[in-house]
Amino acid sequence: MRLGVIDVGSNTVHLLVVDAHPGAQPLPASKHKIDLRLSEHVTDDGSIADEGRDRLAEFVAECTQVAEDQGVEDVRAFVTSAIREAPNGEAVLAHVREATGVPLDVLSGEEEARLTFLAARRWFGWSAGTLLVTDIGGGSLELALGMDEDPDVALSLPLGAGRVTRDLLAGDPPSAEVVREARRQVRATIAASLRPLAKAGAPDRAVGTSKTMRSLARICGAAPSGDGMYAERHLDRDALAARLPEIARMTSAERAALPGVSASRSRQLLAGAVVAEATMDLLGLDRLEICPWALREGIILRHLDRMS
Repeated sequence: MRLGVIDVGSNTVHLLVVDAHPGAQPLPASKHKIDLRLSEHVTDDGSIADEGRDRLAEFVAECTQVAEDQGVEDVRAFVTSAIREAPNGEAVLAHVREATGVPLDVLSGEEEARLTFLAARRWFGWSAGTLLVTDIGGGSLELALGMDEDPDVALSLPLGAGRVTRDLLAGDPPSAEVVREARRQVRATIAASLRPLAKAGAPDRAVGTSKTMRSLARICGAAPSGDGMYAERHLDRDALAARLPEIARMTSAERAALPGVSASRSRQLLAGAVVAEATMDLLGLDRLEICPWALREGIILRHLDRMS
């Protein structure tokens, strides 16, 4: 059967169509992505503005039509922190459902971390031992650690690249003082949450997922996307720390000229770098291996497991 997953993130609405069968690895059939920065359609109290709500409904309807054209039998749609934490999130969900007929499931931060961990576990296999998975989204940072397919520890912190950019890194580029204060707040938030991970023990393998991690790895020398998803990629902490001051001095237009950085995400690159470097440093990680599977794949894998 063909399964479609509509992922409403802080940065994009993303449709992934896969040929999915119980007991078999899901095979991607097509992708459809629309840039919709919900973080840029937020009012002063954190609510989603009407324009953002209406555009979201239009894009979900578009993804649904594309899925039908691709012969999809089952469509799953989900939202993460962008709507989960908005004061009018329930009203936005109701509007989208009424306008499109598509119900959007709301994932908690812990669910995001657990599903992303499942995807990384299936990608690297049991021989990877104890995994530590880090994922930087638009609205949140997810951390998960464990030996099984379900992690022993799953955390979600309000440190997504879009959120940190909006709340802590004003300016293009931001001043050195602004960057220093953002770095301080990011590190304080991570440090206050590390005890459960420290108690769970050291990982055998540390993994990074998400577009932000892939972009950071690319500008630090990892293989380009043209080498395929099976090319080994990693992000070294020392290389990232060395590039951070340079990234901080760049405008968003200058960052967009870096390899692997799209114009639509260039403004958030600095925030992603600050969060990634702080996470690796505070967790004592010299390197993250980049996993091409993340939350969407985790949702598909969980769905196939339930079908089985």
